[in-house]
Amino acid sequence: MVDPRLKPTGYVTLGKLLGAAREIPLTDLCEDTFRPIRVTQPEEDVAYAFNQYHLISAPVVDEDDRLVGVITIDDAMAVLDEEHEEDILRLAGVGEATSLSDRVIETTKTRFPWLFVNLITAILASLVIAQFEATIAQFVALAVLMPIVASMGGNAGTQALTVAVRALATKDLTSSNLWRVIKREALVGLANGLAFALIMGVVGWIWFGQPMLGAVLAIAMVVNLVIAGLAGILVPVSLEKLGVDPALASGAFVTTVTDVVGFFAFLGLAGWMLL
Repeated sequence: MVDPRLKPTGYVTLGKLLGAAREIPLTDLCEDTFRPIRVTQPEEDVAYAFNQYHLISAPVVDEDDRLVGVITIDDAMAVLDEEHEEDILRLAGVGEATSLSDRVIETTKTRFPWLFVNLITAILASLVIAQFEATIAQFVALAVLMPIVASMGGNAGTQALTVAVRALATKDLTSSNLWRVIKREALVGLANGLAFALIMGVVGWIWFGQPMLGAVLAIAMVVNLVIAGLAGILVPVSLEKLGVDPALASGAFVTTVTDVVGFFAFLGLAGWMLL
């Protein structure tokens, strides 16, 4: 319902309209608990409002608060589906409009930039390994175990990253609960790190017959999983603060952190404890 200036004043539910007598004026049935949507408001914010406040429909108003249209829950849910699909595709670095019908050249152009970024990050991790060339030459077992530490850190970071990007998209992760989430992810990383440290410490000891090598592997596992959990939260949050879509760029940065920290912790500890 609108006033003579086309400004929304309230709404009447279908149930009340059908259940009321004909002579009852609409003003007696009107409810004024509605949330107007600005015509300039981004569609993802509108979809979030529908999801957060359980709206069925909402009036759309211009800069003078005059009614220009209406948005229904069907429209909002369609936008949410599109946003979720875009986030999944961006996390994989394949572009938000990728489909199975795309031509080879289009798909190549979409994927190349983030593969190139991943190449740069891999080179950074390789530079860390190069700093411990002498250590690796003396203990060949380190070359066998290095991928385990890096891989576990990368997987743990991806888990935390996925949760963080999803929470940022739905606005469940805010400045009010950020530190609680960071603390939780650090504790989760520590718990998983201790568990896998025990497993891999024993495996390293039995596999190569060196208790100290097992200890190095265990400590490096704990360090990398804790850092992975923190990076999985802090990287997307920082990118969002900088105005960069966290779903688009977080993966490469988190992988870099876990690889660099994993290799440095494992090889650095090996050089300190085994030489």
